[in-house]
Amino acid sequence: MPTLTDRRFRITTAVQRRLNPLIRRLPLQPVLETTGRTSGLPRRTPLGGRRIGDSFWLVSEFGDRSQYIRNIKADPRVRVRIRGRWHAGTAHILPDDDAVARLRSLPRLNSTAVRVLGTDLLTVRVDLHTD
Repeated sequence: MPTLTDRRFRITTAVQRRLNPLIRRLPLQPVLETTGRTSGLPRRTPLGGRRIGDSFWLVSEFGDRSQYIRNIKADPRVRVRIRGRWHAGTAHILPDDDAVARLRSLPRLNSTAVRVLGTDLLTVRVDLHTD
């Protein structure tokens, strides 16, 4: 029998699969582009986060179960769309960072959803390459 954590993960990812293609079309929605670890194709995921200096910070609600985390582990070179503009960067997974505290510095609506739905919070910092 699936655990509550498994059910929450399956339901949330099923909803995200349907909504993400629409959400990532919103011009001001931040989007993370990774390279598919198996296909080698670009994979775009709308998410919440915030640019702070030359870094973009985000928190994954499902940690290592998130496909974009798995892609980052295979290839940390990413792109992030911030306010309609793409930035190349290198992603760093930070398991020792306090993800709950980090969420307090990120956009409130997304942070609330991540806290409520998330089962394995994991911080990611993307160091943006300057042009």
